[in-house]
Amino acid sequence: MGTFTITLPSGESWTPNYVQSLNKDACIGCGRCYKVCPRGVLELVGMDDEGNTIAIDPDGDEDEEYEKKIMTIAHQELCIGCTACARICPKKCYTHAALEV
Repeated sequence: MGTFTITLPSGESWTPNYVQSLNKDACIGCGRCYKVCPRGVLELVGMDDEGNTIAIDPDGDEDEEYEKKIMTIAHQELCIGCTACARICPKKCYTHAALEV
């Protein structure tokens, strides 16, 4: 078994590393990864003091129902393996892995 690898036009090989998990305890909800993700993989949510996630109103009407904001992996199937989220994350919250074929 090997990993999925792409040969670029330059002849160089590239192995995409797809998002696997996000450390919710380390996440500060800054949104940098959300802004850099080209595919809509991530979603910012609120987290209450019991660790439950709560949808955030996109219109900005915050009810203060949550303790803090965190990022979640909402659409993992859309990840293209660019690792832009991990490279911009100041807290190094992301884990990525190559696709085994």
